[in-house]
Amino acid sequence: SLEMASDSPESLMTLCTDFCLRNLEGTLCYLLDNETLRLHPDIFLPSEICDKLVNEYVELVKTDSIFEPHESFFTLFSDPRSTRLARIHLREQIVQDQDLEAIRKQDLVELYLTNCEKLTAKSLQTLVSFSHTLISLSLFGCCNIFYEEENPGGCEDDCLVNPTRQVLVKDFTFEGFSRLRFLNLGRLIEGVNVETLLRPLASLAALDLSGIQLNDVGFLTQWKDSLVSLVLYNMDLSEEHIQVIAQLHKLRHLDISRDHLSSYYKFKLTRRVLNLFVENLVNLSSLDISGHTMLENCTIPSMEEKMGQTSIEPAKSSIAPFRGLKRPLQFLGLFETFLCRLTHIPAYKVSGDKNEEQVLNAIEAYTEHRPDITSRAINLLFDIARIERCSQLLRALQLVITALKCHKDDKNIQVTGSAALFYLTNSEYRMEQSVKLRRQVIQVVLNGMESYQEVTVQRNCCLTLCNFSIPEELEFQYRRVNELLLNILNQSRQDESIQRIAVHLCNALVCQVDNDHKEAVGKMGFVMTMLKLIQKKLADKMCDQVMEFSWSALWNITDETPDNCEMFLNYSGMKLFLECLKEFPEKQELHRNMLGLLGNVAEVKELRPQLMTSQFISVFSNLLESKADGIEVSYNACGVLSHIMFDGPEAWGICEPHREEVVKRMWAAIQSWDINSRRNINYRSFEPILRLLPQGISPVSQHWATWALYNLVSVYPDKYCPLLIKEGGIPLLKDVIKMASARQETKEMARKVIEHCSNFKEENMDTSR
Repeated sequence: SLEMASDSPESLMTLCTDFCLRNLEGTLCYLLDNETLRLHPDIFLPSEICDKLVNEYVELVKTDSIFEPHESFFTLFSDPRSTRLARIHLREQIVQDQDLEAIRKQDLVELYLTNCEKLTAKSLQTLVSFSHTLISLSLFGCCNIFYEEENPGGCEDDCLVNPTRQVLVKDFTFEGFSRLRFLNLGRLIEGVNVETLLRPLASLAALDLSGIQLNDVGFLTQWKDSLVSLVLYNMDLSEEHIQVIAQLHKLRHLDISRDHLSSYYKFKLTRRVLNLFVENLVNLSSLDISGHTMLENCTIPSMEEKMGQTSIEPAKSSIAPFRGLKRPLQFLGLFETFLCRLTHIPAYKVSGDKNEEQVLNAIEAYTEHRPDITSRAINLLFDIARIERCSQLLRALQLVITALKCHKDDKNIQVTGSAALFYLTNSEYRMEQSVKLRRQVIQVVLNGMESYQEVTVQRNCCLTLCNFSIPEELEFQYRRVNELLLNILNQSRQDESIQRIAVHLCNALVCQVDNDHKEAVGKMGFVMTMLKLIQKKLADKMCDQVMEFSWSALWNITDETPDNCEMFLNYSGMKLFLECLKEFPEKQELHRNMLGLLGNVAEVKELRPQLMTSQFISVFSNLLESKADGIEVSYNACGVLSHIMFDGPEAWGICEPHREEVVKRMWAAIQSWDINSRRNINYRSFEPILRLLPQGISPVSQHWATWALYNLVSVYPDKYCPLLIKEGGIPLLKDVIKMASARQETKEMARKVIEHCSNFKEENMDTSR
C-alpha cells in the first residue's frame, strides 16, 4: 500500500542506478578525448537496466539541482548490441532532436515525450525508425515537433537578412506504425490534420486529444470496435461529438472534462447526454465530467433520499442517469461540479472538491498533464490540512511532493504546494513520517527555494524548514541549505518576515554542529552577511529579532572556530559591537549575545591583542557591573577579561584603566553572582575554561574558571559532570588545590567541584548484577 511504500528503503536497483548516474565515469563509462562519454567496451545491459538508467537520468536532471546533465548521455544507448531500450519517458527541455536521433536503432515499445518543446520535425523522422515496434506513444505538449526550419533564401549570406522561419509539416502520418495502440497527442499544435495523421492506424485502443479543438470527430468511428479509452479534455463539444462518442461501444474510459476557467464553452451537459452514455457505452468503468455546467437538473429530488446513506449501488444514485449503470464506476471525475457534493455517488473513486478523499483523488488524477487544475486541488488540500486534520497524511504528502517535482517551474503549484507542505509537516503529524519521507520534503523545498526568488514561495519554504529538527534533519543537505539562506539574506530588497525566518534558521544551523561545518559556512560568507544585516538594522535604529538573531548566529558560528573569529574582527565587528552597545543600552538579550561572541574571540590567543585598547577594556570593565539577563552579561564580560589577564602583565599595553584596578572589579563581580544561577549558555567543551586553571599569572582568571565549572556542575550535573570528567578537569582542579599562588576561596571551590563530580559518579554507578 501507499502508506507502507514510503517507509520501505530504496531497492538495491534504485541505489545502484542512482550511484552509476552520479558517477558515470567511475562506473559504466570512460571519457574519450576528455569530453565524450563512452560506454566501456565489455558492457552489455538489458532493457530493464537501460530503461531505468534513462528514466532516472531524466528525473535527476529535472529535480536535483546538483546533478549535472551530460551532453553525450543518450549516445551511450546508440548501439542495441550493448544496450537495449524498450520503455522510456522523456520530459521537457532535457531532450533534444539529437538525443532521440542517438537512440534511433533501438526497438522502442513505449515512448512518452511530455512537454518536450525543443523537439522539432527532425524528431518526426526519428519516430519513423521506431515505427515497427512502438505500441505506446505520447507527444503530449511537444508543441514544436510538427515544425521544421526552412531557410527561404537558400544561400549563406541571406541567412543574416532572412533568418530561418518555422514551417508546419503537413505530410507526416502514422503510416507504417502497424503496432501502435496507445497514442497521446495532447495539446497538439493547430493546423495539423488529426484525421489524416491517424488514418493509417489500424486498431487504436487509447487516444488522448486533450486541448485540441476539432469540429468534426466522425473519423473516430473507424476504431469503434477497438477504442477502449478516449480523452477529449478541454475540447468544446457539440451534439455531433456526443453522437460519435455514443457509437464507440467498446469504451471503458471516457474523459470529456474541462477546466472551467480556461475559456468560454457553449456546450452544457444534460441528463439526456449522460443517459445516452450509460445506455450505449455498456463497458464504461471510468468517466470524467469535471468542470462541466449542467443545463438541467440531473439530481434526484432529495425527498426520495435518505441523506447520508452512502451506497455504491447504482440504483440508489443521487445522479439520475447513473441509476441505469449495471455496476458502480471504478472512477468518476466530478472536480469543480456540484455533483460531487451529493449523497449517493455510484463510484469507488471520485475526484471532487467536497472532502479530503475526493481532493486527493483529483491531485492524483490530474498532476501529470493538468497543472492548473492540480494547483487548485492542492489549494483545497491546504485548507483541509490547515483547518481540519488530514486523515490520509502520507498519501497527501507524497502527492504534493510528486506535483512539486513534476512541475518545478510552475509558479502556482510551487506556491500552493509549498504552503500545503508547511501544514502537512508540522508537529502534530510528525510521528507518522519516516526519515525517507521527511528528506524528500526537504529536497523539494530546497528545489523550490532555488527555482523561485518569489516572496510567497520563499516564505513558505523557509517556514516549512522550521518544522524540522535543525541542524540534525538538514545535515544531509547542509551546504546547500546554508547557501540558499545566505542568498536570501543577501538580496538587497528583502521582505521583513522572510528575513526574520531565514536568520532564525541560519542561527539554528550553526548551533551544535561540528567545527568543520562552521568553518565551511564561514567561508560561504556567513559572518559578512550577518554583519551587513546588523549594520542595516543599526542604520534604521532598530533592535528587533533580526538584530538579536544575527548576533546570536555570530556567537554560535565563532564558537571554538578561530577563522570565523578573525573574520568578525576583519569586517569591523568590534566597531559594530560598540555602536550597538551605545545605541541600545537597555537591550539585555542583545548584550548577552554580543558578549558571548566576544568571549569566543577572546579565547583565540592570536586575536587578543586586537581587544587590548583602552576603549574596549573600559567597556568590558563597565559591563562587569551589568545586571542584564541575570549574570550572563557580567559573566561573559568577566570571561573576556579573564582570557586577556591570562596573557600576563607584559601584554597589558595600555595606561588606562590599570590592570590591578580591572582585576579588583573582576573579583567584586564574581563574588556578587549567585552560584545557583540557571544559565543561558551551552558548552560543548570545557577546553577554553580548563586552560585557565593551571597557571599562577592571573589568580582572578583561575577563579572565574573554577566558579564557572562549579556553577555548571551543581546546576546541571547530568550534562556537565560527565563532560568535565571526560575532558580531564579533575586532575587540573586537584593541582589548583596544591598551587601556592591560588587564592583560598578558589581552592575551596575546586574541592566542591571535585566532590560534586565524585558524588555524581557514585550515584550513577550501575550496581545491578
